[in-house]
Amino acid sequence: MKSLPKGTRKLLVRSTNWIGDAVMTTPAVRTIRQNFPDAEITLLALPWVADIFRASPHVDHIFLYRKDERHAGLKGKLQLAEDLRQEKFDAVVLLQNAFEAAFISFLARIPVRAGYTTDGRGLLLTHGVKKKSSIKGKHQVHYYQEMLAGLGLTPGKNELEVAVSKESLQWAREFLHDLIDEKTTTIVGLNPGAAYGPAKRWPADKFTSLAEQISEDPDTLILVFGTDADKEAARQISGAVEDKKKIISMCGRTTLSQAMALISMCRVFVTNDSGLMHISAGLKTPTVAVFGSTNPVTTGPYSEKAAIVRSEMDCSPCLKTHCPKEHFQCMENIGVDEVFHAVQQFFDREQG
Repeated sequence: MKSLPKGTRKLLVRSTNWIGDAVMTTPAVRTIRQNFPDAEITLLALPWVADIFRASPHVDHIFLYRKDERHAGLKGKLQLAEDLRQEKFDAVVLLQNAFEAAFISFLARIPVRAGYTTDGRGLLLTHGVKKKSSIKGKHQVHYYQEMLAGLGLTPGKNELEVAVSKESLQWAREFLHDLIDEKTTTIVGLNPGAAYGPAKRWPADKFTSLAEQISEDPDTLILVFGTDADKEAARQISGAVEDKKKIISMCGRTTLSQAMALISMCRVFVTNDSGLMHISAGLKTPTVAVFGSTNPVTTGPYSEKAAIVRSEMDCSPCLKTHCPKEHFQCMENIGVDEVFHAVQQFFDREQG
C-alpha cells in the first residue's frame, strides 16, 4: 500500500455527486487539508453540490463538472479530461467511487491517482485502497476517512463541517427581516421531500398535522424547504396553519447556499433522510430525522444534536425506493405526536 507523496503541491479532490454524500465527506476534506497544509487544493464537483464547499476553509478552488453543458456526453468527458490536464495537477484523491472518476483522471494524465479500488477501477489508480468489509456497519463518514488512512494520511476528527457564505447569511437575514415581527422567537424548518424515492418520505399529511401542532405557538415561524417537486406537499402543509404569515414555503425559491443559511437559523429542523438533513446536521442545527427505508446507522444525521424517529420493523431498512411490501408501515407507523415530542425535547433542552 503506497502513501500519497508528502510533497504534493497541487491536489485535486473529486467530490461525490449527491448533497448528502458531499456533506458526509467534509471530515475527509478537512483531513486532506490537515495533511497537506501548504498544497493548493481544488475540488471537482457537480454544480448542485458545489455550494457545500464554496465557503470551506479547506478548499482553495472549485472546478465545476458541467455534466449538462460543456462536459455532457462522451465528448464532454474527454473535454473534462483535457480541461483537467491543462491544470497540471500532481495528484487526485477520488472520494467518488465510480469508474468514470478514475477513468477521467487517467485521461487527464494526473500522475498520482488515489481512491478505493471498487467498481473495477484498480488498474487506473496508482494508489489504490481495498475497501474493508467491516466498513459496511459504520457510518459513511468513516468510509471516506478509512480510505484516507489507507493512503497514509492521519485522519482528523469525524465531525461534519458545513460553512455558509457571508453573502448567503446576509440574504437570509434580509429575507427574514420582512417576515419576523417582535413576537417571533422561534423558526422551525420542515423538509417533506427526499430525492431517493417515496420510501424515504414521511407522508405529507403527517407533516401537515405536525405543522398544525407547531403553529399553536404564536411566536413560531415555520419554513417549508424543498425543490420544485415538493411544492404540492408544501401547499398541503401550509393549509394547516391558520395564520399564513406564520408559515412560508421556500420550495424552489432558493439556491442551496441560501437554503443552508436559513437552516442555520432554525431552532429545529424536521426532515426525512435527505441532503438537507445532512446539511442541518453539519450546521449543528437541532435535527429531528424521520427514517423508514434507509439505515440511520450508516447514513443518519452525524450530529450530537440529532434525534432519529423510526418504527422498528423486520423489513426496515430495505434500502428500496418504493416499499416492496406495498404497506409502507415503516413510515405510516410513525405518529405525529412522536415527532412533535422529539421537537419539543429540543425546545426544552435549549430552555434548560
